[in-house]
Amino acid sequence: MRAMVLDAPHQPLREADLPIPTPGPGQVLVKVIACGLCRTDLHVVDGELPHPKLPLVPGHQVVGRIAALGEGVTMGAVGERVGIPWLGGSCGCCRHCRDDRENLCEQARYTGYQRDGGFAEYCLADQRYAFTLPKGFDDLQVAPLLCAGLIGYRAWRLTLASLTARREYDIGFYGFGAAAHILCQVATHAGHRVHAFVRPGDVAGAAFARRHGAVDARDADKPPARPLDAAIIFAPAGELVPAALRAVDRGGVVTCAGIHMSDIPSFPYADLWHEKQVRSVANLTRRDGEEFLALAPRIPVRTTVRPYPLAQANRALDDLREGRFEGSAVIVVDPEI
Repeated sequence: MRAMVLDAPHQPLREADLPIPTPGPGQVLVKVIACGLCRTDLHVVDGELPHPKLPLVPGHQVVGRIAALGEGVTMGAVGERVGIPWLGGSCGCCRHCRDDRENLCEQARYTGYQRDGGFAEYCLADQRYAFTLPKGFDDLQVAPLLCAGLIGYRAWRLTLASLTARREYDIGFYGFGAAAHILCQVATHAGHRVHAFVRPGDVAGAAFARRHGAVDARDADKPPARPLDAAIIFAPAGELVPAALRAVDRGGVVTCAGIHMSDIPSFPYADLWHEKQVRSVANLTRRDGEEFLALAPRIPVRTTVRPYPLAQANRALDDLREGRFEGSAVIVVDPEI
């Protein structure tokens, strides 16, 4: 099968011809149609996430159809369309898993990081972590929902849980890429006002945010038009944490939604006082997937995607690194779509 392989961090992916894997007990073999590109893929390739499986097939927003079932598989049938997310497995018995926090399992395994992902014609998945995908989304449009959508949804859900009950909030999104352009639609549908903060001078990014429902869009180094109830930081820039703390009102929440961030600089305690909170969001749970994939078609969420053929995965990574497209990049594995 055709695949793009990472041999070592800081190196380009290489094209390879690999054997088609055989599903073991509890696994499904998926014929990949498309795979969304995520900033986490960039963190893996650029060596910012330690100890990846090597050699590695990256990619963890996998859309495909079941090609074969391993022993004991009870979900799905051959030919059914499924999605494979970042969280690819957990132990199921540790205290985190027992507390419905499998996203914190110390034995968790991640697609495109510790197990081969979707930059290939076939991919294996644990049947417990393969989602049935909603109708109404084509293969390219649905791919970004599997990580950009899911981590955004988890960040939004946990942020709201930390706020007092009200019908609507002013929420700042720092960084307006794949996750933010999806979550902005979710938040505005729920009646919240989204304030977007983009790279200084990024006029196109600000316009992109407004088109997706942001009531305001400005440079990230500028204060908001009004105090925010909460802020969600998608950009991997630690200096945004003190800026967001200054932007939120008393009792506000700042949520860091990325898996990797540069160091957070020191800031005066006064910026944190008045019961402000800073929290992180890690990975996702199956509950997040089930809830969000049921919610997305009801809104309905519409994703902005830029397709790249599998052989151009390195170009897609570089374009993401340099911010050359809006929304989400999607690697097209099946040339027939």
